[in-house]
Amino acid sequence: MNEQLSIIIKSADDKKAFDIKVLEISKLTSIADFFVILSGNSQRQVMAISDAIEEKMYLNGHDLRHKEGYNSGKWILLDYGDIIVHVFHKEDREFYNLERLWADAENIDIEIYN
Repeated sequence: MNEQLSIIIKSADDKKAFDIKVLEISKLTSIADFFVILSGNSQRQVMAISDAIEEKMYLNGHDLRHKEGYNSGKWILLDYGDIIVHVFHKEDREFYNLERLWADAENIDIEIYN
């Protein structure tokens, strides 16, 4: 799991994603263990971040189970089973505010994965 989170965070950081958050949700739901939530400034950047994560995860043997929202470039969801990545355009992230919806989740320090 740590390897996957490291790949996701590094890939996003390489494409200048910002406000990267990792929420441990395993005690709150069975849908996944972690949400990774991050932002881009434009639709093009959101798509580039998503592409980079998908490529690096694939190259490291981690298959994408499901992807949604890619064509809009506003909110792309990448499902890796135990980890669900939410790549947001900054305005959409503010609007949906997943951090507030999952306020009971544990916020994980991403520095341990860099």
